[in-house]
Amino acid sequence: MLEHDVLIVGAGLAGMRAALAAHERGANVAIISKVHPVRSHSNAAQGGINAALTDRGDTWEDHAFDTVKGSDYLGDQDAIEYMCSEAGNELISLEHMGVIFNRDDEGRLGTRAFGGQQRARTFFVADFTGQAMLHVLYEQLMKSEIRVYEEWFVLSLIVEDGECCGVTVLEIATGRLYVMRAKKVIMCTGGLGRLFEPSTNALIVTGDGIALAYQAGAPLMDMEMVQYHPTTLKGSGVLITEGARGEGAYLLNSEGERFMEKYAPSMMELASRDVVSRSEQTEIDEGRGIDGCVLLDCRHLGEALIRERLSQIYEIGLDFAGVDITKEPIPIRPGMHYIMGGIKTDMDGSTIVPGLYAAGECANVSVHGGNRLGANSLLDTVVFGHRSGNHAAELVKEMPYKTFNVEAYAEREEDRLRELFSRDSNGERWSQIRLELGTEMDRHFGVYRDEEGMQTSLRSLDGFEERYKRVTLQDKGRVFNTDFVFTLELRFMLDCAEAIILSGLERKESRGAHSRIDYPRRDDENWLKHVLVTRTDDGPKLSHLPVTITKWEPEERKY
Repeated sequence: MLEHDVLIVGAGLAGMRAALAAHERGANVAIISKVHPVRSHSNAAQGGINAALTDRGDTWEDHAFDTVKGSDYLGDQDAIEYMCSEAGNELISLEHMGVIFNRDDEGRLGTRAFGGQQRARTFFVADFTGQAMLHVLYEQLMKSEIRVYEEWFVLSLIVEDGECCGVTVLEIATGRLYVMRAKKVIMCTGGLGRLFEPSTNALIVTGDGIALAYQAGAPLMDMEMVQYHPTTLKGSGVLITEGARGEGAYLLNSEGERFMEKYAPSMMELASRDVVSRSEQTEIDEGRGIDGCVLLDCRHLGEALIRERLSQIYEIGLDFAGVDITKEPIPIRPGMHYIMGGIKTDMDGSTIVPGLYAAGECANVSVHGGNRLGANSLLDTVVFGHRSGNHAAELVKEMPYKTFNVEAYAEREEDRLRELFSRDSNGERWSQIRLELGTEMDRHFGVYRDEEGMQTSLRSLDGFEERYKRVTLQDKGRVFNTDFVFTLELRFMLDCAEAIILSGLERKESRGAHSRIDYPRRDDENWLKHVLVTRTDDGPKLSHLPVTITKWEPEERKY
């Protein structure tokens, strides 16, 4: 058996920031990751990280208001205030660690405009900011000599007497199962994007941590709030950064009109993501699209600026669409990008399950509410990764390890794995179920939803669950068996789908990303509250929590 004071599941930005914070406070820290840390999906974040610096005439209060408004007033304002007030410190810390942010003509840290914000407060590294941050934090991780269990896959959380005190985990390279004991476990496993097809997310983003916490009894909150990014590439769903619109790119319909003038005359293409996505979908649905898409036009920005600040999407356009964005518009459509919902936590990252924390996209500390502002995601990972790592490390100092029957937990998991390996090889495989599930979720939980479509998904989920019970493996070996890992991931995806569908059916209004054609208005009187879903012995249980309001009362949301 292995043991660590603070065990972090996931090695993206939230996980590494939590690990470094806990290590600095003297805790024995380790990270478990199913991929090499620099292959974590934080790598794919393109546009930037938000922060209000006072020497630019900006204030964290203005940033907080933009975030509250962007959330469609579903974000908890105390958490938003904390995130925005800490943003400047985290940004400067990253710069001191070595993140080489773009500079302006005076040599100061440069900014670009991002959607839903009145000021340009997005700091960036060309159009690969997440990658730049991830590699710098990984350098700090190597310097600290924090233990990383690389390419290990968590099977379950160990909850003894109601307290989370470890995990069961599979070493992918050998197929060996281990029980790992911990005083505190922090889930930093990212989102669930591949539950939808297509998605901007990497194939590894399968909701593992969200489902693990759900299975352990932690409530999931606001799971109906699924963000569709306005600019994803036709066909593949590859992300085209909001930074392009931040630099001045236009959206055009089939008639050559800048159609955002109709929907958001003040902010145009830089309205919040849910507003822009709905506007695009409306243009497409009303016949002003081009083969199910609209166009993103960067030509007027000039080749020099594109190659300096948008080099990655220039290459994406050539490689995936055969389009040179310096010479012609690129076809885009709204595509699944982010989950605002997640494991319900307080501002320290704690869940209601003692010993279990969460940070980053898998968590819901409620800073994004119904709609996340672009470039607040990277901020969320470092601010609350840092805070959860600090909090967990302080509590473990005088805390003993909990004792439990290691052999019993190991045998339980081995029995589950043996049953899966023993099935006939000629049955259905994970891949067909996963594709159909993703297509179904995209169809009925996309930019627009309604009761009929969501009920259809609920009925389909029952069928997917039955088919999963009979899913079989072609590869019967234990050594680096990706067939096996993908099958386990599908179980997590089904749990996440259940939470999204039930939460979506529960919220009978339109707010943020949850846009119902059968309930087209926001209803503050009845639905200014969070939806929670909790796994119980009697099945999923739905409940509600009030939204925390400190100073900004809900008002009509215009851009």
